[in-house]
Amino acid sequence: MLAACALGEADPRRKAQAARRLYDGLRAGACAIDPARPIVLPDLPGRPERPVLVAPRELSRRGVQTLEGRVAMLHAIAHIEFNAINLALDAIARFPALPLDYYLDWGRVAAEEGYHFTLLADHLERLGGAYGAHPAHDGLWDMAVRTRGDVLARMALVPRTLEARGLDAAPPIRAKLAQAGDTVAAGILDIILRDEIVHVAIGNRWFRWLCQRAGHDPLAFYAVLARDYRAPRLKGPFNLPARRAAGFGEDELDALQRDAGVP
Repeated sequence: MLAACALGEADPRRKAQAARRLYDGLRAGACAIDPARPIVLPDLPGRPERPVLVAPRELSRRGVQTLEGRVAMLHAIAHIEFNAINLALDAIARFPALPLDYYLDWGRVAAEEGYHFTLLADHLERLGGAYGAHPAHDGLWDMAVRTRGDVLARMALVPRTLEARGLDAAPPIRAKLAQAGDTVAAGILDIILRDEIVHVAIGNRWFRWLCQRAGHDPLAFYAVLARDYRAPRLKGPFNLPARRAAGFGEDELDALQRDAGVP
């Protein structure tokens, strides 16, 4: 299947191109989804030898006022987007027998994450950097491994938990980049935030659909999944307008802020 092939592709730019071809094929009806297909996926997604992966605590933090610090920041964001391509492709390739709209939605996400990665990689090169030149961590993929046997847990804890963090983080990062005079990077962050609202909304859509199919209350069952799969406890402040636009209800936002100790 094209999704599994794209997932196994190690070159980041070719992976982004493969994700776009997959989405175009799904939209055109040229990629058939066989619910009875055997699921044979690589143990790890294809990725280049670099960046070197380290624990999050080993990554240094630098201000974006210097070129070196700005390149490091953009490299970290590019790595998140690269991981996000893999997460969307895995959501397609791993979980069979779901509605066609599910695969179309995640095909769109994979293609757009590939676009984000390419924008960032191109800008890194304009600044004299390159993807792979800095260490990075693998936190996003770690949750994909934990939830590989449960599509409901995957929808709950990757798009609407880990990726939703980007809705909160993007505006302050964008402001810092703009203040540093990097209007190109600030514009890329605008594109990413715009698209990530849609991506998180897709996660919300399918989480609720799966909860309804299984007879679960979404709010209560989310708490169970977060506990059982050891989801990180999110910290505020939260971008409530973006989260509302992504489909979070007021009961969910209240619970989020209460758990984070936000008054």
